[in-house]
Amino acid sequence: MTVEFLGTGTSHGIPVLACSCPVCRSPDARDARYRSSVLLRGDADEIAVIDAGPEFRLQALRAGLTRIDTLLVTHAHADHVHGIDDVRPLCRRKPVRIVGDAECIDELRVRFAYAFSPRQAGGGVPKLDLSVAPSSGVEIGHLVAIPVPLLHGTIGVLGWRIGAFAYLTDCSEIPESSYAILRGVSVVVVDGMRTKPHPTHFTVERAIEEAERIGASRAFITHICHDHSHAELEKICSALGTRCEARPAHDGLVIEI
Repeated sequence: MTVEFLGTGTSHGIPVLACSCPVCRSPDARDARYRSSVLLRGDADEIAVIDAGPEFRLQALRAGLTRIDTLLVTHAHADHVHGIDDVRPLCRRKPVRIVGDAECIDELRVRFAYAFSPRQAGGGVPKLDLSVAPSSGVEIGHLVAIPVPLLHGTIGVLGWRIGAFAYLTDCSEIPESSYAILRGVSVVVVDGMRTKPHPTHFTVERAIEEAERIGASRAFITHICHDHSHAELEKICSALGTRCEARPAHDGLVIEI
């Protein structure tokens, strides 16, 4: 399986609107960060995406995406779902399956109510097949995506485990019961917004600590704000990682699992 980072930024995206900080003005392409999302390509040609934020159309074009078997959603915040309408060209033949927790799915039915209402001829709306993720996991061809309960401040969100890979964004705590779900993961993508504490996100240091507690051999930091350049984060991660290889992800990065 390959994992392509469609986006690695926070809810503002990088560059941040009206910001002239060094990172937002950086010439390093790795410092330009769309809203966080990943594309999974299975060995049997399965295609899954985790989250579809406001830049989803641009991300999909860059990745050469021509179909989605399943869209896995972590939670219903705008930076993770407000690109869902852009799946319209990918659901001409059949609806795109979208899977999340019950609260998220209920919110999507409200947020995208026009997609489920009687529509006029020629009215372009996405065809969406919404379903609640069972704890046993979601089959996507030969892949199985298992939901991992997380806390984003006081809000419950989902991470996703697919084989030896786990994607844990927008989290400030991993409930004790979720460590059992993550046992055996060797590659983890984990929220590390910045080095300064934040009430709803891990710091970079905490993200790496969690990756090491999980037992991962490789950790990739995502959901990165504009406090640090990619080059700075490489040095920070190198200094913090002791039992796993930790590094910041960047948009367009492709890794093998």
